[in-house]
Amino acid sequence: MRDIYDYSLRAHNTFGIEARCRRFIEFETEEEAVEVARILRTSGCPYIIIGGGSNLLLTHDFDGIVVRSAIKGHCFEDGNRMVCGSGETWDDMVAVSLEAGYYGMENLSLIPGDVGASAVQNIGAYGVEAKDLILCVEAIEIATGKPCKFSNEACEYGYRQSRFKQAWKDKYLITRVTYQLSWIFEPHLDYGNIRQELERRGITSPTAQQLRQTIIDIRNAKLPDPQVTGNAGSFFMNPVVSRDKYEQLAAQYENMPHYMIDADHEKIPAGWMIDQCGWKGRNLGRAGVHEKQALVLVNLGGATGQEIVDLCHAIQHDVKERFGIDIYPEVNIV
Repeated sequence: MRDIYDYSLRAHNTFGIEARCRRFIEFETEEEAVEVARILRTSGCPYIIIGGGSNLLLTHDFDGIVVRSAIKGHCFEDGNRMVCGSGETWDDMVAVSLEAGYYGMENLSLIPGDVGASAVQNIGAYGVEAKDLILCVEAIEIATGKPCKFSNEACEYGYRQSRFKQAWKDKYLITRVTYQLSWIFEPHLDYGNIRQELERRGITSPTAQQLRQTIIDIRNAKLPDPQVTGNAGSFFMNPVVSRDKYEQLAAQYENMPHYMIDADHEKIPAGWMIDQCGWKGRNLGRAGVHEKQALVLVNLGGATGQEIVDLCHAIQHDVKERFGIDIYPEVNIV
């Protein structure tokens, strides 16, 4: 277990923002997680739980304890179930699953972050969400130090939501996540430009590896490398609106992209609305909007967390003014 005082968090947020915490603790086993839970109960300090930092925006130093899982390892159980340590890198587990002949994760390729975060955030991309795969989540309850196991249903997953982000926020240290995968590859190709890109490559019936590589290439083409330009990927969630609101906007914007949720709701890409408001490629000081993907806010060099927040607020204002829709950050702002 790592336990360090006065610790820099710059390496733990992909925006590359400098901020420090009073104490940083990283646990590598369930037993260490139980000890960390005891420390959190008895220290009297505020605390936050982080993952890989790819969904984190730090706006100031944190006068408390920052906790992170470093539990590694994976195994396959009961046929097509994959159990992963919460500190494993998500994309590494996608690669491992495909190499072992288990399918379902391929559309979530190259999403940054840790396995534990997949269960908190309900990560998703290209028509697939983590909730479609998660069977159960194991954790240590901070209040008691006792191990717990939650079913998919108990986690109450929604679009980029779970009970771990709401009623259970900062109440559990996630240790392992079990995914229900498949031996049969059933490609999901109709979200975004996957099918068009496959056709451009002359592929009509892709293998899982071909689909994974195509998605990786698409993401790399439109998303900046955080090692070069600080960012947290998609900054805003795509809003879900009523059928009436969608039809009102569709009458004004003939080519407006949209994705049907159900008979009464449609999802409208936030990036498209931000682009329509003229923000793509623009900046406010050292914080900017990526020139290739308006959903991505970037640190142009030396930006503070507050500068990113100010840009966020300016974009939210303009989208609300033009479309009458509120958009909300997907990123956790601390």
